[in-house]
Amino acid sequence: MTHGFSLGRRLEQREERGLRRHLNPAESVAGRTRLADDPGGGTADFGEPELVFAANNYLGLADDGRVQRAAETAARSIGTGAGASRLVTGDTTLHRALERDLADSKGTERALVFSSGYAANVGVIDALDPDVVFSDELNHASIVDGCRIGADETVVYDHCDPADLARRMDARSGDADSESWLVLTDSVFSMDGDRAPLSDICDAAERHGAWVMVDEAHATGVVGADGGGVVQAQGVSDRIDVQLGTLSKALAAQGGYVAGAETLIEFLLNEARTFVFSTGLAPPAAGAAREALRIAREGTRRERLWENVERLRDGLEAAGFEVLGDTHILPVVVGHRDDAMALATAVRDRGIVAPAIRPPTVPAGRSRLRIAPMATHDEAAIDRCLDAFERAGTECGLL
Repeated sequence: MTHGFSLGRRLEQREERGLRRHLNPAESVAGRTRLADDPGGGTADFGEPELVFAANNYLGLADDGRVQRAAETAARSIGTGAGASRLVTGDTTLHRALERDLADSKGTERALVFSSGYAANVGVIDALDPDVVFSDELNHASIVDGCRIGADETVVYDHCDPADLARRMDARSGDADSESWLVLTDSVFSMDGDRAPLSDICDAAERHGAWVMVDEAHATGVVGADGGGVVQAQGVSDRIDVQLGTLSKALAAQGGYVAGAETLIEFLLNEARTFVFSTGLAPPAAGAAREALRIAREGTRRERLWENVERLRDGLEAAGFEVLGDTHILPVVVGHRDDAMALATAVRDRGIVAPAIRPPTVPAGRSRLRIAPMATHDEAAIDRCLDAFERAGTECGLL
């Protein structure tokens, strides 16, 4: 009898199912870069430059000189790491300044920065300790894991379907007075490119006295007149109890945040284990995120991104592809996983990085390529992407 874990065999099984993943280093995080196959413990052998249409660096700020200088200034003036939990000695004036800016952009009393968006979701759900969570079926893994850890019971409702949410809440309405209920949804869904109907979700929640928590990971800095996200764009800021987001996507840094009422933030900094027992966000990340937020709010990057999105969506649909959603994430549905893999390879052969997304991440028969343009892609880059997809689609017999 053995009490081992048979990790080698588990990896073989993933390989047999086509689910084995590898780390493929990039030379930089720009919209155009060189990539290498997984070098293991060796030196990366980079290929020719390729256009990246797969990153969450939506505003193209990760290699922006202003953001880099802000990170450098923070490292030189404060340090490269916080050195401790923020409840010990890891709290700095830079963390506080970033949180004030985030709260202002979200229209809330206060914000709190976590080490990652994942930590924020898990920590908040665990700290709130809801009796019942009503969760959209396509919510991010961090929400799913937060529910596993922190919720007594999780009820999954149909994707972006407030009517189904209302039915499921009505079915247990007799328990509403004695239980704490939390409705959880992403605002922009990363694999379908659509956005949650927050007003209708709030209607259903308010009928039962439930709180609403929204994860703005893919909307922060991108959606809304002030980059405040879908909550801001749909005019429901005063109806959402907990707003979350990340600093690692459009804001080009690292970390996550929670925004809401003063009492919520004070409670979380005392009770959220992923905050209390984690070293504070590194000052360079805080400095970079703060500058990126300023650029997102004051500059023209958002407008340039949406111009690229419109041009790319129109071109893909004109070529005959099915493109989901209505946001800056453009999922091109292919169907069978093998066809998606073939299309991704054919597109890559033409210098465009847009990996295939396969089951179990998406439903069987709905494999896709997830395209994410950046504000820094020029017209030539968008045209090259469209040409690559049209030629590759024809080559693979998909058009």
